Amino acid sequence: MPTFDFDLFVIGGGSGGVRAARMAAQQGARVGLAEAAELGGTCVNVGCIPKKLYSYAAGYAESFEESAGYGWKLPEAPQFDWAYLKTQRAKEIARLNGVYASLLKNSGVTLVAGWAQLVDAHTVEIDGKRHTARHLLVATGGTPFVPEIPGREHIVTSDAMFDLSPFPKRLLVVGGGYIACEFASIFNGLGAKVTQLHRRAHLLTGFDDDVRQFVAHEMGKAGVDVRLNIEATSIARGPHGLVVTLARGQQIDADTVLFATGRVPNTQGLGLEAAGVALDERGAIAVDAHYRSSVPSIYAVGDVSTRVQLTPVALAEAMVVVDALFGQGKRALDYEYIPTAVFTHPNIGTCGYTEIDARARFGEVTVFSSEFKSLRHTLSGRGERTFMKLVVQKATDRVVGLHMVGADAGEIVQGFAVAMRAGATKALFDSTVGIHPTAAEEFVTMREPMPG
Repeated sequence: MPTFDFDLFVIGGGSGGVRAARMAAQQGARVGLAEAAELGGTCVNVGCIPKKLYSYAAGYAESFEESAGYGWKLPEAPQFDWAYLKTQRAKEIARLNGVYASLLKNSGVTLVAGWAQLVDAHTVEIDGKRHTARHLLVATGGTPFVPEIPGREHIVTSDAMFDLSPFPKRLLVVGGGYIACEFASIFNGLGAKVTQLHRRAHLLTGFDDDVRQFVAHEMGKAGVDVRLNIEATSIARGPHGLVVTLARGQQIDADTVLFATGRVPNTQGLGLEAAGVALDERGAIAVDAHYRSSVPSIYAVGDVSTRVQLTPVALAEAMVVVDALFGQGKRALDYEYIPTAVFTHPNIGTCGYTEIDARARFGEVTVFSSEFKSLRHTLSGRGERTFMKLVVQKATDRVVGLHMVGADAGEIVQGFAVAMRAGATKALFDSTVGIHPTAAEEFVTMREPMPG
């Protein structure tokens, strides 16, 4: 048997990579991990965590406005300090970087700082030094995609949004996915004049159609200038900022132009070709049901293999790989009924199938929906409304789709996701006593199906 430096070597110190390394080391494996940047990957450094913190910051602006309806008299208009928010965020991210480093160190993982490249099926090279391992795991995540258009050097991607200087008074967001919608909502709430362009007829491709239309309307009511069926064709620097030319010839002035036009697997410069690792049509590492690549000793999890681009999915995939290599091999991941949230204002929470997908998958379905002003806004003076929807398989009465646009949607949908994975029926929803008064109770009190 050949002798290796490690039992497992992980390339990438994001959520999936750190979880795999730590859990494998706790199983007694000799583990190494290479990371060229700060530990925690996209989620911790320029994704989920700072985005949610900034979403909270934007939410305070709404709360200040609403407080007058509840009798609060502020002595003066609240002042937002962008530099202070950036400083506080940076402190928290640095703390989390340290937590990740401690978790790896305390688990016995050997951390190697630098860019790792595959040499062959069992070897990586970092800064000229080679390390061998029985198994290699690639967990390098994804990276923002920017189309080739004139003036692309003037744009920023989502990675740069947390440290902009100065704060953009005029922000143009190009894109219609969840990252674009979240940043449009956040910076609108923080006080920027936000215009959002999307080349398609609706935002948020892949989400339920009713959700897509409802959240676009609510974002518009909140102040985001959402423009659909239009593209940016060039960006140039003008005397008063950036000038963005649109496909129809119009121009928009902006201080910052964010292109949130998708993410691609981070596979460049990894030496995948040299090691014989095959990529799929999306440029992701092609893996089988056990996350094994075309090279049996090399595995991939998370966004670099693009099954579902969510941090909790990368964590779950990492656990499956570790269990297969160093455990009992019984762990598996079911991709059906994975809940997710979008931190627009208002939030989106969703689990299961859209109405269109449910009809294609199950045939006949019954749809229930409700739209209302939440109790909070009966006094707040704001016109924000909440939308909730259930999609039920008619043959079995099982709830196969659950969707919400409203405050704390992610917090609400998480609990319902457990019930849906357990196969909860609409009858079971109906027999559940609601918590009153809450928005969440609407999910167990909808009785009248929509026509059709």
